[in-house]
Amino acid sequence: SAVGYQPTLATDMGQMQERITTTTTGSITSVQAIYVPADDLTDPAPATSFAHLDATTVLSRSIAEKGIYPAVDPLDSTSRMLDPLVVGEEHYDVARKVQSTLQRYKALQDIIAILGMDELSEDDKIA
Repeated sequence: SAVGYQPTLATDMGQMQERITTTTTGSITSVQAIYVPADDLTDPAPATSFAHLDATTVLSRSIAEKGIYPAVDPLDSTSRMLDPLVVGEEHYDVARKVQSTLQRYKALQDIIAILGMDELSEDDKIA
Protein backbone atom coordinates (compact mmCIF):
# COMPACT_ATOMS: atom_id res chain seq x y z
CA SER A 1 0.00 0.00 0.00
CA ALA A 2 1.00 3.64 -0.36
CA VAL A 3 1.58 4.08 3.39
CA GLY A 4 3.49 0.82 3.91
CA TYR A 5 0.88 -1.64 5.17
CA GLN A 6 0.47 -5.12 3.73
CA PRO A 7 -2.57 -5.46 1.44
CA THR A 8 -4.09 -8.06 3.79
CA LEU A 9 -4.31 -5.64 6.75
CA ALA A 10 -8.11 -5.41 6.78
CA THR A 11 -8.57 -9.18 6.44
CA ASP A 12 -5.96 -9.98 9.10
CA MET A 13 -7.44 -7.45 11.54
CA GLY A 14 -10.94 -8.77 10.91
CA GLN A 15 -9.90 -12.35 11.62
CA MET A 16 -8.19 -11.36 14.86
CA GLN A 17 -11.08 -9.18 16.06
CA GLU A 18 -13.67 -11.86 15.32
CA ARG A 19 -11.94 -14.15 17.82
CA ILE A 20 -13.01 -11.72 20.55
CA THR A 21 -16.57 -12.81 21.11
CA THR A 22 -19.26 -14.11 23.43
CA THR A 23 -20.32 -17.75 23.37
CA THR A 24 -22.69 -19.88 25.43
CA THR A 25 -19.80 -20.92 27.67
CA GLY A 26 -18.18 -17.55 28.20
CA SER A 27 -16.96 -14.34 26.66
CA ILE A 28 -13.78 -12.50 25.89
CA THR A 29 -13.57 -8.79 26.54
CA SER A 30 -10.76 -6.84 24.96
CA VAL A 31 -9.33 -3.46 25.85
CA GLN A 32 -6.92 -2.48 23.11
CA ALA A 33 -4.37 0.31 22.94
CA ILE A 34 -3.80 1.34 19.34
CA TYR A 35 -0.86 3.42 18.19
CA VAL A 36 -2.03 6.20 15.89
CA PRO A 37 0.85 7.41 13.69
CA ALA A 38 1.13 11.21 13.72
CA ASP A 39 -2.26 11.35 15.51
CA ASP A 40 -3.91 10.57 12.15
CA LEU A 41 -7.11 8.66 12.89
CA THR A 42 -7.58 8.05 9.16
CA ASP A 43 -4.33 6.07 8.92
CA PRO A 44 -5.20 2.57 7.60
CA ALA A 45 -4.06 0.66 10.71
CA PRO A 46 -6.12 2.50 13.35
CA ALA A 47 -9.04 3.06 10.96
CA THR A 48 -9.21 -0.67 10.26
CA SER A 49 -9.01 -1.45 13.98
CA PHE A 50 -11.68 1.07 14.96
CA ALA A 51 -14.16 -0.47 12.54
CA HIS A 52 -14.24 -3.61 14.69
CA LEU A 53 -14.61 -1.93 18.09
CA ASP A 54 -17.81 -1.14 19.99
CA ALA A 55 -16.26 1.97 21.53
CA THR A 56 -13.15 4.09 21.13
CA THR A 57 -11.69 6.48 23.66
CA VAL A 58 -9.31 8.86 21.92
CA LEU A 59 -6.74 10.67 24.05
CA SER A 60 -5.72 14.08 22.72
CA ARG A 61 -2.33 15.74 23.01
CA SER A 62 -3.88 19.19 22.57
CA ILE A 63 -6.33 18.59 25.43
CA ALA A 64 -3.48 17.29 27.64
CA GLU A 65 -1.43 20.41 26.80
CA LYS A 66 -4.27 22.47 28.30
CA GLY A 67 -3.88 20.51 31.55
CA ILE A 68 -7.20 18.70 31.18
CA TYR A 69 -7.06 15.11 32.40
CA PRO A 70 -8.08 12.58 31.39
CA ALA A 71 -7.41 14.09 27.98
CA VAL A 72 -10.34 12.37 26.26
CA ASP A 73 -11.44 13.93 22.98
CA PRO A 74 -15.25 13.81 23.03
CA LEU A 75 -15.48 14.47 19.29
CA ASP A 76 -13.18 11.66 18.15
CA SER A 77 -14.29 9.16 20.81
CA THR A 78 -17.25 6.97 19.90
CA SER A 79 -19.57 4.31 21.30
CA ARG A 80 -22.13 2.11 19.63
CA MET A 81 -24.06 2.31 22.90
CA LEU A 82 -24.95 5.94 22.12
CA ASP A 83 -28.19 4.86 20.55
CA PRO A 84 -31.63 6.15 21.53
CA LEU A 85 -32.83 2.55 21.93
CA VAL A 86 -30.05 1.90 24.46
CA VAL A 87 -29.63 5.17 26.39
CA GLY A 88 -33.06 6.68 25.83
CA GLU A 89 -34.19 9.49 23.57
CA GLU A 90 -33.48 12.33 26.02
CA HIS A 91 -29.91 11.22 26.83
CA TYR A 92 -29.20 10.65 23.14
CA ASP A 93 -30.52 14.11 22.17
CA VAL A 94 -28.49 15.84 24.90
CA ALA A 95 -25.32 13.97 23.91
CA ARG A 96 -25.75 14.92 20.24
CA LYS A 97 -26.39 18.58 21.16
CA VAL A 98 -23.22 18.62 23.29
CA GLN A 99 -21.25 17.11 20.40
CA SER A 100 -22.69 19.73 18.05
CA THR A 101 -21.75 22.55 20.44
CA LEU A 102 -18.21 21.22 20.86
CA GLN A 103 -17.83 20.85 17.09
CA ARG A 104 -18.97 24.45 16.58
CA TYR A 105 -16.52 25.63 19.26
CA LYS A 106 -13.69 23.74 17.55
CA ALA A 107 -14.57 25.28 14.17
CA LEU A 108 -14.63 28.77 15.68
CA GLN A 109 -11.26 28.17 17.37
CA ASP A 110 -9.79 27.31 13.97
CA ILE A 111 -11.21 30.51 12.44
CA ILE A 112 -9.89 32.60 15.35
CA ALA A 113 -6.42 31.01 15.05
CA ILE A 114 -6.25 31.80 11.33
CA LEU A 115 -8.13 35.09 10.96
CA GLY A 116 -8.55 36.49 14.47
CA MET A 117 -11.61 37.41 16.56
CA ASP A 118 -12.46 40.39 14.38
CA GLU A 119 -13.44 38.11 11.49
CA LEU A 120 -16.18 36.37 13.49
CA SER A 121 -19.79 37.36 12.95
CA GLU A 122 -21.65 38.87 15.90
CA ASP A 123 -23.57 35.60 16.36
CA ASP A 124 -20.31 33.64 16.41
CA LYS A 125 -18.82 36.00 19.00
CA ILE A 126 -21.79 35.28 21.27
CA ALA A 127 -21.48 31.52 20.74
